[in-house]
Amino acid sequence: MSSKNLPETTAYVRITQHSWQHGKIEGEVQAAEYEWQFQWCFRRGQLLVKPSLGRALIQEPLGRFLEQWDYQLEPGGDYAFTIRAVL
Repeated sequence: MSSKNLPETTAYVRITQHSWQHGKIEGEVQAAEYEWQFQWCFRRGQLLVKPSLGRALIQEPLGRFLEQWDYQLEPGGDYAFTIRAVL
């Protein structure tokens, strides 16, 4: 199967709080009909996602996105990334 035929869902991220002092980023992520709140404690490498409904679908791709872009994310900023699945 070529990458052109893989399923895709766009996830939209909004950063609501960012604290270098406390080592965390907080925000919201929405993909398909799901919505979650997250807290990324980047000093510990810990990602908390709530509510639990559908969390398994977003936790790993959101974690990869945050690890890659955490230094460039700004409070109030809107971002997007692609998940290789249909949610």
